[in-house]
Amino acid sequence: MLALAGAAVLATGHRGERMVAAVQSGVDGKFGQAGFRLRAVQIEGASAMAMPDIIRAAGVYKDEPLLGLDLPALRKRVEAVGWVKDARVIRLLPDTLVISVAQRRQLAVWQHDGKIAVIDDHGLVIPEANPARFAALPLVVGVGGAEAAPKILPLLVQRPKLMGRLDALVRVDDRRWDLRFKDGSLIQLPAVGEEEALMQLEQLDQRSRILDLGFERIDLRNPDVVAVRPREPLPPGRLPEAGA
Repeated sequence: MLALAGAAVLATGHRGERMVAAVQSGVDGKFGQAGFRLRAVQIEGASAMAMPDIIRAAGVYKDEPLLGLDLPALRKRVEAVGWVKDARVIRLLPDTLVISVAQRRQLAVWQHDGKIAVIDDHGLVIPEANPARFAALPLVVGVGGAEAAPKILPLLVQRPKLMGRLDALVRVDDRRWDLRFKDGSLIQLPAVGEEEALMQLEQLDQRSRILDLGFERIDLRNPDVVAVRPREPLPPGRLPEAGA
């Protein structure tokens, strides 16, 4: 049956397709005349920044026949928006379309090869997000940083004293992290056992208040030895720089 239908379309120069389209158009028109035309679109679950991109992707317009909308195709277009994890699309008769989305959570700003982007909590780039509007997010730098950030950042968020001093997380050789502080000091983490290394750092800080006193570098790459390089003393008469 399907093969015959396909042959008929080919033989008649797509006349069958045009007939189906004409019938569908007539049905849509009747529903439109009955008052089922699109008057409003409700977006649920989206931030103010994401909403314009979602509406643009939906591609609907005022007075369009509501019952003629292809909801699966519309949902697919909405889910192609970088902000959106998944979406539901519902007709609310007589005149409203409801688009309900689960939005991807912004995790960090990722800098690599001179480019900068916002990433979500799975390390995926959100193309529509303007990094300049997310200055409060942690900065992640380097190859592989986006993919590895979802593992390290929750460990740091649990440690507000570290997060308050953090300037950037730098991915080294796509194997491990350096934590760069706002005052220029550096903490070198191991490729494995990051949480254990951070616990070592906390114990060291409890004993010596090293985070408050300042340092140039703390090397935690060897689990058996914590190497600390003190900050060089200032020359006589020289004042510390701002933030040091």
